[in-house]
Amino acid sequence: MEKAIHDLGDLFRQLGLPDTPADIERFVATHRPLPRGTLLADAAFWSPSQAQFLREEMHDDADWVELVDTLAAMLGD
Repeated sequence: MEKAIHDLGDLFRQLGLPDTPADIERFVATHRPLPRGTLLADAAFWSPSQAQFLREEMHDDADWVELVDTLAAMLGD
């Protein structure tokens, strides 16, 4: 099994967000749950550049896609 290139803290840093485990927990608690049927990149709390990054990574199936999926699951109901 291949070792992941990035971790969740790296994704938060890439998005310009605080990235400690406590910061990530707080972010998830604040923004959970996403409204039913809302894609992660379409959530109202992202800046335009953050949303664009998330869309591009998902579209390109890039290195970040697994972590984007993980964050989406953490924010789900």
